Amino acid sequence: MNKRVLKVLAVAAALSPLAIFVVRAQSKPTTATVISKEEIDAVSKAEQDKPTLDMNIKIVSLGYENYDIGIIHRGSTHTPPNGGGGAARGNQPPADPCGRHMDTLPPGGVGGGLVHNLQTEGYYIVSGAGTMILDGYIANGRHSEAVQNGWGCGGTAYDVRKVAVKPGDIVIVPPGVVHGWADIPDHVDYLSFRPTEHEAGEKPELQAGWVNPIIQNMKP
Repeated sequence: MNKRVLKVLAVAAALSPLAIFVVRAQSKPTTATVISKEEIDAVSKAEQDKPTLDMNIKIVSLGYENYDIGIIHRGSTHTPPNGGGGAARGNQPPADPCGRHMDTLPPGGVGGGLVHNLQTEGYYIVSGAGTMILDGYIANGRHSEAVQNGWGCGGTAYDVRKVAVKPGDIVIVPPGVVHGWADIPDHVDYLSFRPTEHEAGEKPELQAGWVNPIIQNMKP
């Protein structure tokens, strides 16, 4: 593949280093994909009554990997989510430890930190505002897995930057970098742009060509 093309894709799509150097044997795409504002709004609308929801819109093949376009809704951190789900979580085996192991934790930790082992994420803030935590490290965390985000580590983060974001701002989070939300006064909605990275030898959960059922019958 032409090196210039790879560089352009790396900047425009915030692709991970792994995607640049490991080219998978997939068919080269021959057509562009259009996602309309109406489609984005339809998926986003389905998230608004949930305190936290992250839905894919479409999965697109880039030839060497798949590319995930989604919309994420985060409700106010000032309003705790309703109870429920505790029993189900209690029936699950404890997650493996991850991050730095520390017998004595330093002061100033912020809960809700997260890193993805392989996944690069690009965010474009659509509406609302909040304060993100970025960088630093997670101590005494717990291993986790999410469909579109891959294996990662979550827990209390330290030495983070706190960055206020608003509509129009863009955030790019490389693999292994801490990110999360320290404060959301009302809500924040943001588009997500993700190459669908996954552990070596494993297929991504959602394959190229997947379309959110909410918009399958809508015209782009």
